[in-house]
Amino acid sequence: MEYLHGRTEAHYQQPSLLEKTDKIEESKAMRKLRVCVATCNRADYSKLAPIMFGIKANPDEFELEVVVLGSHLIDDYGNTFRMIEQDDFDIGSKLHTIVRGEDEAAMVESVGLALVKLPDVLHRLRPDVLVVHGDRFDALALATAAALMNIRILHLEGGEVSGTIDDSIRHAISKLAHYHACCTRTAEQHLIAMCEDHTRILLAGCPSYDKLLAAHHRDDYMDIIRNWLGDNVKEHDYIVALQHPVTTDIKNSIKIYELMLDALISFNKRTLVLFPNIDAGSKEMVRVMRKKGVEQHPNFRAVKHVPFEQFIQLVCHAGAMIGNSSCGVREAGAFGTPVINLGSRQTGRETGENVLHVRDADTQNKIYHALELQFGKRYPCSKIYGDGNAVPRIMKFLQAIDLDEPLQKTFCFPPIREWDISQDIDHILETQSALAIDLGGTNLRVAIVSMRGKIVKKYSQANPKTYEARIELILKMCAEAVFDAVHLNCRILGVGVSTGGRVNPQEGVILHSTKLIQEWSSIDIRTPISDALHLPVWVDNDGNCAALAEKKFGHGKGVENFVTIITGTGIGGGIIQHNELIHGSTFCAAELGHIMVSLDGPECMCGSRGCIEAYASGMALQKEAKRLHDEELLEVEGMGDLKKAEFVSAIHLINAARLGNSKAEAVLRTGGMALGVGIVNILHVVNPSLVILSGVLATHYQAPVQQVIGQRALTSAQRIQVLTSDLEEPALLGAASMVLDYTTRRIY
Repeated sequence: MEYLHGRTEAHYQQPSLLEKTDKIEESKAMRKLRVCVATCNRADYSKLAPIMFGIKANPDEFELEVVVLGSHLIDDYGNTFRMIEQDDFDIGSKLHTIVRGEDEAAMVESVGLALVKLPDVLHRLRPDVLVVHGDRFDALALATAAALMNIRILHLEGGEVSGTIDDSIRHAISKLAHYHACCTRTAEQHLIAMCEDHTRILLAGCPSYDKLLAAHHRDDYMDIIRNWLGDNVKEHDYIVALQHPVTTDIKNSIKIYELMLDALISFNKRTLVLFPNIDAGSKEMVRVMRKKGVEQHPNFRAVKHVPFEQFIQLVCHAGAMIGNSSCGVREAGAFGTPVINLGSRQTGRETGENVLHVRDADTQNKIYHALELQFGKRYPCSKIYGDGNAVPRIMKFLQAIDLDEPLQKTFCFPPIREWDISQDIDHILETQSALAIDLGGTNLRVAIVSMRGKIVKKYSQANPKTYEARIELILKMCAEAVFDAVHLNCRILGVGVSTGGRVNPQEGVILHSTKLIQEWSSIDIRTPISDALHLPVWVDNDGNCAALAEKKFGHGKGVENFVTIITGTGIGGGIIQHNELIHGSTFCAAELGHIMVSLDGPECMCGSRGCIEAYASGMALQKEAKRLHDEELLEVEGMGDLKKAEFVSAIHLINAARLGNSKAEAVLRTGGMALGVGIVNILHVVNPSLVILSGVLATHYQAPVQQVIGQRALTSAQRIQVLTSDLEEPALLGAASMVLDYTTRRIY
């Protein structure tokens, strides 16, 4: 057996958590699992509350104990323990653990004070499992106390990267924790790389997304907006600002905060400013805010706390969010809200394309310009951090904990490989997949495609002739595929669309379509699909998608420079240069079928003459086949009676040539020569190391193209190899590869 995560076959024969569920159920019938959830501040409660509700909803399985500490109990930060009581949770213990001062020493003293108070509480409650969230110094005290008192720890949101002292605290908690519920595949891989046992890692998604995706379409959202910002505020016409201190660079973070407030004042939009958290430097930031007169400014509303359900609505319908809160790079993506992320606090976080990073926010003008770029935009909804089903997964994970197992953690030290796979929900791999759409001239096809290029399931329908019918069918087929994906154990990461014509992939707009697809020009295809499925969507030309498919799954894998040419109804293709797809300044690069190989050749569908497509495409061959048939020069012995055929196609021409028809052979020879001359021109322009022929005519053209290259190309280009594609579905695989490989982060 091959090694996965550097583990032997014997390791994988050990039973995982959920494999032992049946045995555990017998012992659990005797007593419930006592779970203690400890919350330190308003931010972590938004992640912990859905789990608390899940535990409370299963009284036959669990006993819930709630411990509140940290800034929850401080008036200056809103006394947010009250919202826990309003949610009808019984708070078992309230620990005043914060030493005021809001500097580095106060943070250390607060950890020490928590460590003094926690042992009595944990000894009294005697929980089976302590649930701890994130990367706060309070959470580090909780994890330290529980680990030393032999209490099992479930850590939420471990394995993430954010670029400040929070990273060190988060990873320290992960090393103390016995179980992990992480939000992203990357975070899961980080935990495995940190030698955590893969059988104790659950890829759950962020619990707050369960509430986000279920509750952000509220009918009363305008009432909430007006309540916090005034009666005259309109949807998408206000800003939410939330900036916290960076404890490793307090002086610079205060400067950025001051510049942000100056930019917001100049930008002159209604703005909701939330007070910073309790980290070192927050007191100075509040002083800056008051010095600027923000609390008295008519455009601003400064608040200490907003209930999470209402905060969701405010972020969802904002014109922009600005600051360095993790909410901006995480939750805001679920709504497509534009975000300006300032400074280094979230460096390394996975983000959607809605986030514009201003890493070096050293001038007011730079921040103001970022506001101009982002304000009022809407982006595709992102599900990087969750799909709305985290809590059921975590409940099942908790149920599978075996209290008879040894408490001592074991670490998996052998090195891991890039392709490592760990277990997910039910500790069975939930296949990371993409939804691929291929818009052809005849058929509309949708497929679920796995990370390794396996087409798990495919759907096909005739492509409707009108825009409305086509969009309706796309959404219907996608919805069916998303539903089926759950039962097929596939997690859909996004949607890729391959279509004929000229495409602006940055905006997801089909600019001009081929004549084969009617009513398909100046079409925003991204927005309706993204809005309906709540998934990110990528769109590109079918030729470019074929090149991407070869790059990820075919002959182009590992090749830095190559060209793919599709030989089908038309002629198209894509160019990979220095491992990147070339689009061109107006998105018409790699329109290879319209390279002219003759000044006065046959007319092409593009309106010009002498294009490769006019000689070598399926349509061109069909046209010549019909001409020969009309002149009674096509049929030869062994072909059968062509008069019985419904129509004459390129296949008839190819069969005639194969049976020795000299006229048909001449047509194919001319087509191969035209394609070969065109490819020679491509070799002399971009100098690829490989040419890949794809499509139904590829095998017929490979030999003549290679011959023309040997005869007509420059000596240095004559050895360039021409291969035929092995991929059966290049358009679908290319559409999927955009989802599986595309990085949406942007640096400003």
